Amino acid sequence: MVEVKDTLGLWERSLIAWPDGRKDTTTFVAWLQGPSLFADLRQPHNPPSFDGVACLDDLQPDHFKWLARQEGFAGRFARAGDAFEWRRMMDYQCASDTADAGYLSFSDSVLVERGRDIPYIEHWHQTSPRTRPHFAARMQDLKGIEGFLVQIGDVFMYARNRAIALPHGSSLVELVSACSPEEARILLDCEISLGRVRGDSWLIDRSSLPFRVNADLAPSFSIDGESIAIADITGAGKASVRNWKIIDLEVDTPQQNSSGQEHDEGAPSFFRSMAGRA
Repeated sequence: MVEVKDTLGLWERSLIAWPDGRKDTTTFVAWLQGPSLFADLRQPHNPPSFDGVACLDDLQPDHFKWLARQEGFAGRFARAGDAFEWRRMMDYQCASDTADAGYLSFSDSVLVERGRDIPYIEHWHQTSPRTRPHFAARMQDLKGIEGFLVQIGDVFMYARNRAIALPHGSSLVELVSACSPEEARILLDCEISLGRVRGDSWLIDRSSLPFRVNADLAPSFSIDGESIAIADITGAGKASVRNWKIIDLEVDTPQQNSSGQEHDEGAPSFFRSMAGRA
């Protein structure tokens, strides 16, 4: 039987198939699972060229449709009866009423997911052999924007919600197609980035905002365990820092409590070891 702890790490999808015979093996899908908090990024193949795009304001209408077809979300992963549910606290796409839930089982080294409420099957492969150290944080900035930072071994995912809420049940592609370029950029300004810790640098390899690729996330952790500062960029391309307040923290320490939620006894020692790191 699969347990939540068995899913810790980075998983990449090789297949999704539906009962009518349709299948997809080309979309890039990565799911990084922490103790319970997680992040997920899904990007269609054949992206347009982003050469010369250095910031949000550089995005042009020929980029918009591909960007709007991306998917991604972050939240909490938990058992739901015999199934598991990815409870989305932020979503790149418009939220729907259908739960993201499935039944999980292993077939050799492949994690097989079968939809609970929608019929489908997915195949997942773990691609992060190292699962320690690990931590996951749910965060909020001064404007109330939701964010997540998950690190498992040398892999991390960072998720930062857009400043405006998308209409429930709508289509992001249709919303972007029906508005001005300026409005489209605001709708698309939702970052979900995947990268690796290389030495002292947290370098982004993939992002829902492609101009962020190769950027250093450069997280700076406060000693008191209350906040994280992350390197960002304004819409016009000016370097900035986004300050996050931690509202939920899971850390890889013996002192962690059984719930893995909120600030636990292990958090201060973890942040003392990480304070000032970039």
